[in-house]
Amino acid sequence: MIRRLAIGTAAIAAIAGPGFAQDAMDVTLGVLNDRSGTYADLSGEGSVIAARMAVEDFGAEEKGLNVEILSADHQNKPDVGSNIARQWYDQEGVDAILDVPTSSVALAVADITAQNNGVFLNSGAGSTELTRGQCQPTTVHWTYDTAALAKGTGQAVTQAGGDQWFFLTADYAFGHSLEENTARVVEEAGGEVVSTVRHPFPATDFSSFLLQAQGSGANVIGLANAGGDTVNAIKQASEFGITQSGISLAALLMFISDVHALGTETAQGLQLTEAFYWDQNDETREWSARFEEQHGAKPTMVHAGVYSATMHYLRAVEATGSTEGEEVVAQMKQTEFDDPLFGEGHVRADGRVIHDMYLFEVKSPDASEGEWDLYEQRAVIPGEEAFLPMIDECDFSQQAG
Repeated sequence: MIRRLAIGTAAIAAIAGPGFAQDAMDVTLGVLNDRSGTYADLSGEGSVIAARMAVEDFGAEEKGLNVEILSADHQNKPDVGSNIARQWYDQEGVDAILDVPTSSVALAVADITAQNNGVFLNSGAGSTELTRGQCQPTTVHWTYDTAALAKGTGQAVTQAGGDQWFFLTADYAFGHSLEENTARVVEEAGGEVVSTVRHPFPATDFSSFLLQAQGSGANVIGLANAGGDTVNAIKQASEFGITQSGISLAALLMFISDVHALGTETAQGLQLTEAFYWDQNDETREWSARFEEQHGAKPTMVHAGVYSATMHYLRAVEATGSTEGEEVVAQMKQTEFDDPLFGEGHVRADGRVIHDMYLFEVKSPDASEGEWDLYEQRAVIPGEEAFLPMIDECDFSQQAG
């Protein structure tokens, strides 16, 4: 089901009657994500709230933008997500699609967006293919990707002595990409991949996979999955006494919503890589407090990415006076940003957004001073180091020239 939210001049025009805001530009945004499944907490309705906050903070109404936000549940299925994206472009006049966790869905939406000259502002998916093998001139990959996660968590765990890895991998594009990127980082740091097992997505019972890992001789189980899959795997590893036996868990993609669900008693000591944490500075705390008032929980980095990407997109729409995808994305790539949530950054020619990433460690119950006081920052990973270098095939600035 598609939900609608009108923001800006449209609602006022309906009240004021014909002739009001005749010069307003119509902009329709579609937030497409998991609203009911394993990724609902890290994206879901929170991403709609983040997009709405961006429209309001940008001052769309005052700048003559008539913004409508649609939202729908792709159910983590590429066919469902593709059908919604086509309907939005063909029938609903959508100009940009936002969020889209689940890389298999995101890759399909990127193709459909390019065909329709829309804009794809990805925050939720992690596959590096979005800006490499399957790159598109209308894709902007904002928040994180599997290479940045591997660079942060994989390298830190290996250098700390976790040099024998067993991968427990979600069997779809995201999991494969995360495993591949982390394995490369582990081996470059002097570690070894002992074995790998791939689990269905989503999954609930990890017992057989964890027992394989326990008997493999590995000293690290790399969880190349996310959301509810990661939470369930960590819970079951604790129940089976795996972590107590001396085997470490490396949560290669973990969100604050996952840590909150686990609690510090279970998650303490876990190292993870994120692009955003609510308690980093005054600006992140202020924005996160406003978000929490509306959502009832602190934002994940996906929610923060939706907000920031929407703000940058709206600036480009205002600057160009257009919603044509390639024109707007070209403007986004020409303009560096100093973002209250992500700091300084820029959109590279291939659509990869370059900003700093952070290595965090989950606090112990004794160190945590509140429900959401969960992380201790351990390292800053500069954006140019965190993300893979651009490949020539995806340098759309050269192709445009």
